[in-house]
Amino acid sequence: MFTYQHLLSFTENILLAIGHSKKDATLGAKVLLSADLRGVDSHGVARLSGYVRLWEAKRVNAKPNIRIVHETPSTAVVDGDGGLGLVVAPYAMKVAIEKAEKVGTGWVSVKGSNHFGIAGYHSMMALEKDMIGISMTNASPLVAPTFSTTRLLGTNPISVAIPAKTQPPFVADMATTTAANGKLEILQRKNLEAPLGWVQEKDGTPTTNANGVKDGGALLPLGGDREHGSHKGYSLGAIVDIFSAVLSGANYGPWVPPFVAFLSPPADPVGEGIGHFFGAMRVDAFRPADEFKEHMDNWISTFRKAETVKGQDRVLIPGDPEREMEKERMESGIPLLPPVEKDLRELGEKLGVAF
Repeated sequence: MFTYQHLLSFTENILLAIGHSKKDATLGAKVLLSADLRGVDSHGVARLSGYVRLWEAKRVNAKPNIRIVHETPSTAVVDGDGGLGLVVAPYAMKVAIEKAEKVGTGWVSVKGSNHFGIAGYHSMMALEKDMIGISMTNASPLVAPTFSTTRLLGTNPISVAIPAKTQPPFVADMATTTAANGKLEILQRKNLEAPLGWVQEKDGTPTTNANGVKDGGALLPLGGDREHGSHKGYSLGAIVDIFSAVLSGANYGPWVPPFVAFLSPPADPVGEGIGHFFGAMRVDAFRPADEFKEHMDNWISTFRKAETVKGQDRVLIPGDPEREMEKERMESGIPLLPPVEKDLRELGEKLGVAF
């Protein structure tokens, strides 16, 4: 177990050591650690050494000139200039919020970025402004469309955060695959099998091998197979890819750069870096904010009181497990698997940062 503050400080110092400004290092560390706090261990400090390796491969710019390159009153395209997605994404979401403050809604597509941590961090930025936040990103092509063996899409997550009045906010944050690749990485560290429906072998055969993607297979869209609705997961992942990249000028489909530094980006890119998409909608652009939030309370309460199936004690609202985990981990600490702890200690030693 490690305290949040310990891991936050370590992460900030690592980002400083590879050339980030104090402001960007602090923000990047906060975004990254939000994943560990919320129980999304696959996207937290376990990824830190991966970001450093990308920097070493000159695929992350520690001093980016993040800027708006095209805009209208309600829309913008942001160029992340190869910066850390943990820094680029909050900048872009802030632009969306500022536009929503002025005209009711704001929509921002991003090019030239990198992996941005958990989508939920960015969508939740809108909550404090009484806005609905939307966040999505494309990612390394590890996912085969329904009926295919070719890896063309990423796990391409979507997050939507909606404010309430006395109830906690509704926060959906999900990959458009049956499981995120990071979940497979956790199973690999624990030497466990993957549930059927997560992965297929390179010939398209379903497998429980957690290393199936490493062996040339692919992750599966949400649903797992056609009979269970994988065409819907495939469609959702495709929408994220188009909104995030085709709209902004980032790489899409099989041209999205791989997260791992030992694999080179495609030699024939169709765009710049990884793409994201953000939206902010001012609630009072639709109806009075207090009125809306009272009805959101009613919506949430109604679902909480729903009769449960045998063996289950309650109905969950999106965001409940993560919020409860955040409270617990702020009090009790964040657990790290031994391979992750070892990796962070070695990273610290290499960069002269005490762990």
